[in-house]
Amino acid sequence: MPEKGPAMAGFTALSDQVFVREGSLDDGAPARATDPDTVLIYGWGDGLPRHVAKYADGYRALYPRAKQVVVLSPIAKAMFSDLRQRTTQMAPVVGAAFAAGAGEGEGEGEGEAKRAVLVHTMSNTGAVNYAATLNAYREARGAALPHQLLVMDSTPGGTDMTASNVARWSRAMAMGTAGWFPWPAVVTQAIWSLALLLNGVYAWSIGRESAGAWSRRAANDAALETRAARRLYLYSQEDDLIAWQDVELHVAEARERGWAADTEVFRGSGHVGHMRRFPGQYWGAIGGAWRRAVGGEES
Repeated sequence: MPEKGPAMAGFTALSDQVFVREGSLDDGAPARATDPDTVLIYGWGDGLPRHVAKYADGYRALYPRAKQVVVLSPIAKAMFSDLRQRTTQMAPVVGAAFAAGAGEGEGEGEGEAKRAVLVHTMSNTGAVNYAATLNAYREARGAALPHQLLVMDSTPGGTDMTASNVARWSRAMAMGTAGWFPWPAVVTQAIWSLALLLNGVYAWSIGRESAGAWSRRAANDAALETRAARRLYLYSQEDDLIAWQDVELHVAEARERGWAADTEVFRGSGHVGHMRRFPGQYWGAIGGAWRRAVGGEES
């Protein structure tokens, strides 16, 4: 039985973080041979189900026949866990998205390799859970997770324990937990700053790499992230939680290591706010990147 957690309307809960919705069987829904079979959506840190569901609905409008697997991303759960715990938490994603079906073998079989999979990860916490999924798939199937497109929305940011990064991370955590405490947000941010610093010292003392640092590296590690997948980075210079310079550094690293990567820069939208402010540009960029990824449009 799934661990008790939040509900997401129209989805079946596989755990307190992982939810699944089958593709539409409506005969009126358009079916294109080049559409994805499965869309994996990793919500941003402390994103509420009803807010993350808006992205799932956007994908349903684009690709109505695709199965959707949605992951909620509590910040504290991602930040204060080790890789083994995060991998276990993401195991249901692998089971839901890559279960062997009719005519398919277990593991990296012919049927599985032919699946058309689009992955969308939002903010650093969504990226942490996506990287844990890569690790879960590698451990279960002995190969890199097969997909054609990775969309990186407002991620990845810097991972060094600098004053500016701690300020960004603690502000994000304070925003996500604002309803928990009666005092001003600045007090909550100060508490989270201290918690982050203490956690960083503890991780350093035992030689454990931070969740963010490991996840940032994993996205550019060919043993985990297949080079067959195209990239699309969605970001803005006005994002106050993720520095655009950090995103562009990751883009450069990805291209240098052999990944095909597109970028879409938004003017004036904040952190994970591009879809709400510029829906046409947002979904148009994703649709174009998918067509390029599957060979339906020139690069």
